[in-house]
Amino acid sequence: MSIASTTLRALSGLPATPARLSESALVIVDAQNTYRNGVMQLQGVEPALDECARLLARARALKIPVVHIQHDAGPGSPYDPSAECGAIADKVAPAAGEAVVVKSYPNAFVGTDLDAHLKAAGVNNLVITGFMTHMCINSTARGAFNLGYAVTVPAAATATRALPAADGSVVEAASLQSAALAALADLFAVVVADSSAIPD
Repeated sequence: MSIASTTLRALSGLPATPARLSESALVIVDAQNTYRNGVMQLQGVEPALDECARLLARARALKIPVVHIQHDAGPGSPYDPSAECGAIADKVAPAAGEAVVVKSYPNAFVGTDLDAHLKAAGVNNLVITGFMTHMCINSTARGAFNLGYAVTVPAAATATRALPAADGSVVEAASLQSAALAALADLFAVVVADSSAIPD
């Protein structure tokens, strides 16, 4: 085994394959309109939303718990739930009976009842999708792992944006996406290419 193919996850004996969707909860993080255009627009956001929608349809058919996470950074911010920018995208809008958890930090477990909600539903496996890969997906997946959940992240149901680097260059969105997912896959989550890799 080469150094590049070794992960802490493998060394720790953690599963390399995702749990069944029917034995999981679907958590859609910050699928808000702010990421669809303007200053916060993400590379590949519409295909990622479509992938989230496909998973959501499967989750509803399987009648598993679905939790929508919505970030609230206050009135006038890009994450204002009372404004169109902060609303959850129509492609994945919550249905009646689906939980909506409003958060104020990148980790959706901080300052919310998400953990209590999932534990009340008897859930141990999470499929985490949404935005941004390097920020709230990263933080929430790590937070879930720290709380004992088994996490799956379908890469195609996430997206991010280019960021400035410390040396004044730009980290392109595709590079950041790849690095963020690789970091999660090193220990915190089973990362798969897309939803088709997650069995019912």
